[in-house]
Amino acid sequence: MKPIGYWLNRTDKALTRCMDEMLEEFGLTRVGWQVLNAVDAAPETTDADVLSTLAANADVAVLTVAIESVLADGWVFRCAPGRLALTSDGRRRLAAAVERVDAFRELCTAGISPEEYRTTVLVLERMTHNLEAGTAGA
Repeated sequence: MKPIGYWLNRTDKALTRCMDEMLEEFGLTRVGWQVLNAVDAAPETTDADVLSTLAANADVAVLTVAIESVLADGWVFRCAPGRLALTSDGRRRLAAAVERVDAFRELCTAGISPEEYRTTVLVLERMTHNLEAGTAGA
């Protein structure tokens, strides 16, 4: 059996590749989708807030490119200096992209019960907290 690190890395790459492919028709990537959701969840959010919210998902350079991309593509606009909000067209397109994301989620969890999914997430969360707290070597 391969170790957990192998499967975490391989799963993350597969998630990104598949989601990028499924969102390609919208001109989005997985990270772009995450940026849009962060902006949607907190209208008039700042770039810094988006970077902070998504820090675990990608590094600053990747997130900055994603922010610039959704701005250039008309998904979001600067409602005030340093602040981001969805455009009305961006909101409409985001709602349409949800169908693709729902299909992506169904594909990811095919053959996995809700209990298995919950257990997996809880175990990964606990492992992360252990490592971030420095208890791994204790």
